[in-house]
Amino acid sequence: MLAGPVFTREAVIAPRRTKMYLSRAVYVTGLWVLMLTLWMVFTGTQQVRNVGELARFGHVLFLSLAALQMAVLLFFAALSTASAVALEKDRRTLELLLMTRLSNTELVLGKLLAGMLNVLVVLAAAVPFFLLTTLFGGVSYGQVLRVFAVTVISVLAAGSLGSLVALWREKTFQTLALTVLCLLFWPGLCEAVRWAYAEQGGWPVFAATAASPVHAILGATQRGAASIWAADPVNVYLVAAAAATILINTAAILGMRRWNPMREAARGAEERVVESIFGTPASDVSSAANIADAARAPGRQADLRAVHDVHAASRQPKTRPVWENPIIWREMRTWAYGRKVVFVRGAYLLLAAASLAALYFMARSDEGITRYGATLATVPLFVLSLMLINAQGVTSLTNERDAKALDLLLVTDVSAKEFVFGKLGGIFYNTKEMVAMPLAICGALWYFGGVSLENLVYLWAGLLVMDVFVAMLGVHTGMAYANSRTAIATSLGTVFFLVVGVATCMWMMVVFGGGSFQVQLAPFLVFVLGGGLGLYVALGSRNPSAAIGLASLICPFATFYAITSYVAFENTLGVLLVVFFTYGFTTTAMLVPAVYEFDVATGRTTGAEE
Repeated sequence: MLAGPVFTREAVIAPRRTKMYLSRAVYVTGLWVLMLTLWMVFTGTQQVRNVGELARFGHVLFLSLAALQMAVLLFFAALSTASAVALEKDRRTLELLLMTRLSNTELVLGKLLAGMLNVLVVLAAAVPFFLLTTLFGGVSYGQVLRVFAVTVISVLAAGSLGSLVALWREKTFQTLALTVLCLLFWPGLCEAVRWAYAEQGGWPVFAATAASPVHAILGATQRGAASIWAADPVNVYLVAAAAATILINTAAILGMRRWNPMREAARGAEERVVESIFGTPASDVSSAANIADAARAPGRQADLRAVHDVHAASRQPKTRPVWENPIIWREMRTWAYGRKVVFVRGAYLLLAAASLAALYFMARSDEGITRYGATLATVPLFVLSLMLINAQGVTSLTNERDAKALDLLLVTDVSAKEFVFGKLGGIFYNTKEMVAMPLAICGALWYFGGVSLENLVYLWAGLLVMDVFVAMLGVHTGMAYANSRTAIATSLGTVFFLVVGVATCMWMMVVFGGGSFQVQLAPFLVFVLGGGLGLYVALGSRNPSAAIGLASLICPFATFYAITSYVAFENTLGVLLVVFFTYGFTTTAMLVPAVYEFDVATGRTTGAEE
C-alpha cells in the first residue's frame, strides 16, 4: 500500500482485535447518550411548541457534538501516534525497523496512519449519526460535510505533531508532555492574538481565527459561507492545516534517522575509538566525546595522548551516597527522564507567565476580571498541570517495565512502600512547577480581586487534592497494565474524560438553564452512570476491589452534585468538600492495594486474573 508495510500490517491485524469494534460501539453509544441527555434537559426546561424550537435544539445538539468530537479526537490522535512511536523506542524495536530496507517515508507515514487507524475508523462510524441530526432541522448536509472536513484535517495535523515529537525526543514523558503542551499552545496562541488585536481588527484577527481549530469547528457548524472563498476562515484553516500536516511529516521524514539510533551509533563508534587508543572503557575516560572530537580535528591527533593525560590527572574520584530509599533518590538526584525535560518545564513556565499576564491586563482594563475571562486565562493551565502530572506518574512505571528494570527492582530488598512512595515523591519533585504555578496563579487571581480569600483557600485545597489524585492514578494504571501503550492511554484518557465530562455538563446546564441536583439528576442519570462504568473499567477491571467499585460509583454522582451546586447556587464550599472526600477516597482506594498488595496490584500473581 501507499504508506508501506508498517501500515499494511496494522490494517490487516486491527480488524482481528475486539478493541476496534468495541471502540466504535462505545463511541457511537456515547453520542446517543449525549443526544438523549440533551433532549431530556431541553424538554425539561421548556416546551417544544413548533418546528422552530426543534430546529434550535438540532443546532445546539450539532454544535455540542461537533465541538466535543473535535476535542476528543484531537487528543487521542496525538496521544495514539506519540505513544506508538515512544513504545517502539522504549522497547528498542525502532532500531530494528531502521535496519530494514524501509524508507523514511514508509516508516513515518506507516507509523502515523497505523497509530491513527482506530481514530479514523471511529470518526467514520460517527458520520451516519451526525447525518441523523439534520432530521431535527437547523442543520444542513453542507454543515456536516464542513465539520468532518475540519475534523479530519485537524486530526491528521495533531497525529502528525505527536509522531514528530515522539521521533524527536528520547523519553516517553518528554514526548507526552511536549505533545500536550503543543496541543494547548496551538489554540491558546490564536486566542492571545485575537485578544491583543481585538480593537484594531484587520488581518491579525482574521489570521488568528483562520489558524484556530476552535474557531474552525465553530465556524463550520454555522450556516452559510463568505461569498469570496478566501474570505471564509474555515476554508483558509483547511488549507493551512493541510500545509502544516505536510510540513510536519516532511520534517519527521528528513530528521528520523538523524534523531534516532544513527546518532547513538556514531557516538558508540567514537567511544570505541577512544577505548582502542587508551586501552580503557570509554566510560572511564572523562569527556570521551570531547576527546573524540579533538581526535578528529586536523593537526591535533598527536596531542590526543596529552589530552588524556590531562584529564586523567585532573580526574577526582566521585562518590554519590544513595539515600535510604533508593527509588526516590534516583527520581530526584538523577536525570531519570532525560536532561531535555528542562525544555518541558520551560515551555510550561512560559504558558504560566502568559496566564499571569492575561490576568494582569484584565485587571487593568475597565471591565476588570470577569468570570469568563478568568476561566479562559486559568482553567486551561490547570488542566495542563493535571495532564502533565498524570503523564509523569504513568511513565515513571511504564519506563521501568519497558526497560526490564521493574522485574529487577522487585527482586531486591526494596519494599512496596518504599517503591510506591518513592515514585510519588519523584513525581511531585519532577513536576514541582506544575504544582506550584497553579497555586501562584490562584494567588494572583485573589490579589487582582478575581476571587475572595475564602475561595482562594478552596482553590488551593482542591488543586492539591486533584494533584495527588492524578499522580496516584498514573502509578495505579502503570502498575495494573503490562502494555505501556494501554496504560498511558487509560491514565491520560481518564483525566481527559473527567475534564471533558465536567465541561460538557456545565455547558448543557448553561445553555438550557440549570437547577438543583434533584431536578437535574433525571436527565443526566444515564450520563452519570456511563461515567461510573467507564471509571470502573479504567481503574478496577484489571484488579477489582470493593473500594474501587464504591469509588467508581460515588465519584460521578458526587462530581455531578458539585457541578449543579456551583452552576445553580455558586456553592464553592460544597465543591471543595466533594473534591476532598470523593477524590481523596478514590486516591486511598488506589494507594492501599499498591502498598499492601503489591504483587496483586502489578499483576504478578494469579490474584489479578481471578
